[in-house]
Amino acid sequence: MRCIYQIYQHAALALGAAVLAGSAFAQSTTLAGVSYLSPLQLQGQSLQLNGAGIRYKTVVQVYTAGLYLESKAPNAPAITELQGPKRLSLTMLREVKSGELGRLFMRGMEENIDKASFTKLLPSVARMSQIFSDYKNLQAGDQITMDWIPGVGTVITVKGKVQGAPFEDALFYQALLGIWLGERPADWKLKEALLGQVS
Repeated sequence: MRCIYQIYQHAALALGAAVLAGSAFAQSTTLAGVSYLSPLQLQGQSLQLNGAGIRYKTVVQVYTAGLYLESKAPNAPAITELQGPKRLSLTMLREVKSGELGRLFMRGMEENIDKASFTKLLPSVARMSQIFSDYKNLQAGDQITMDWIPGVGTVITVKGKVQGAPFEDALFYQALLGIWLGERPADWKLKEALLGQVS
């Protein structure tokens, strides 16, 4: 597993170059000054931008989010069925207290998964919360990526730095996506945007 993880780390560092190399035929979606290129290369596979949107708190823009998949999917069950890599990318639009963001993510997971599954994931959820607690603040322009890599697990990257070993349980990534795509999403309009339902 360590060898696979090290390979992923090297691939993550080279991702920017790979995207630029393949960008001749790429399209770009820009939201609040943040560009989401499509396609994007991850683990040697081309991912399409399924949708992108802005997370609002009242009228304040908090972050943009873009969901990348191997092929377009209209809902959460269809996304779960996809076997390839997945990426959810967030870019901050304002200063955010990292600990608060981690707590909101934890609550979003809990509200969109059954109690037994959430209990099973508690060690992973606690570790995720600690990742964000370790950062006092995130600034405008800071990026978080949450990647599902088959055979490796969930890899969380904050400001370009991989945050420890992968979370191996596939259920954890499904629970993460539930924050934005579940029955009680953080933002309904953002959910629609990530599912490509907003023109």
